[in-house]
Amino acid sequence: MKSVAQFAFGPAIAIAVSIAAIGLVGNAVAQVATVKGAGDEMKVLYLLPTEVAEGNRIADTACKSCHGPAGISTTKDVPHLAAQRAPYLYLELKAYKQGARGDNAMAAAVRYMSEDSLMKAAAYYASLDPAQPAAAAAKAAPRPDPVKVGEVAAADCAGCHGDKGVTENAGSPNLVGLDPKYLVAAMVAYKTGERKDEMMKSQVAELSETVLNNIALYYALQKPARAKTKAEGNAEAGKAAAADCAGCHGEQGVSAKAEIPSLAGQDAEYFVAAMQAYKDGSRKDETMKGAAAKLSGATIKNLAAHYAALTPQAPKVRKPLSLVEITERCDRCHGLNGNSIDPRTPMLAAQRADYLEKALHAYREGKRKSSAMAAMSEMLSESDVEAVAAHYARQKGRAVVYLALPGK
Repeated sequence: MKSVAQFAFGPAIAIAVSIAAIGLVGNAVAQVATVKGAGDEMKVLYLLPTEVAEGNRIADTACKSCHGPAGISTTKDVPHLAAQRAPYLYLELKAYKQGARGDNAMAAAVRYMSEDSLMKAAAYYASLDPAQPAAAAAKAAPRPDPVKVGEVAAADCAGCHGDKGVTENAGSPNLVGLDPKYLVAAMVAYKTGERKDEMMKSQVAELSETVLNNIALYYALQKPARAKTKAEGNAEAGKAAAADCAGCHGEQGVSAKAEIPSLAGQDAEYFVAAMQAYKDGSRKDETMKGAAAKLSGATIKNLAAHYAALTPQAPKVRKPLSLVEITERCDRCHGLNGNSIDPRTPMLAAQRADYLEKALHAYREGKRKSSAMAAMSEMLSESDVEAVAAHYARQKGRAVVYLALPGK
């Protein structure tokens, strides 16, 4: 059956979306979606089979060597184009042509292509059957909850640092209220011997970086409380002396910088020992060594009492989302299981996992510009990126037809 393929290019209008191959309705159920946006109505391009065939010729000449026959890539980090949304492909090809995407190979490939050629190539790829999902055998094992993993690993710490990181042992620091970045750095310093404590070194010696991160995350998410220990110094005198510390550690002992520890609610005896270590050089930090050198033993005790009396605050750390929660957020724009029904938003289903990882890294590093994608990718850990990419690579891709709704 001969048919006319309809594609919408440009700003937004209401569109009807049919989940089917181009020119085939089959048993698909039509869906209606409203794509919101400002500006003139989206230009609707009507393409006959002969014009889609011309897109095939253009794609074979300019795109096939990288993106594979029929838009199925066999090259690492190079995406499948088969069944991708035509308006999205067109807009991306146009961005490469204008130099907005910064990919030298792609910019060179489309540099001399006309607007008409870009549209036909995009329409051709949209007319193809999508790639097959990644093999079920490649399905990744369920991701463990990093907070739960951290809680289990932190069980060995409770004897000294207290239940949930609130110490009851004088000389052992509180672990709540600390940014994970600082706490991980401190544990690594014990592991490498930069901080001198044989017991701590033995405790963390066999822990991987991932486990250290999970432990730090677990403590960061616990309710902060002051150490359940006594302080010997004069808190009021310590408050006056703390003026010189506020620039780094905050006026109320709550640091605004991840790499600088908060001191509010910290065990006084531990604080004194740490200051003495900076003073005698057994802890290496030139800034702290200079700050501690001019303090008397009495002043250090007063500072310890002052900070021990302050109320700690939870660091600005968000509990990681599960894979289900992450993909639910992705699906809001990219469609159920990555099958977009917004013509300007790419289909993720059955896409190459290595390409999806590359794209997420590019958004996170600012190499690709999108405020929404930058915000989404920034909150993902490296294991999240891998899990999300593998998830969408396993989904079944669905081709779509975009039909302009008649005016009212």
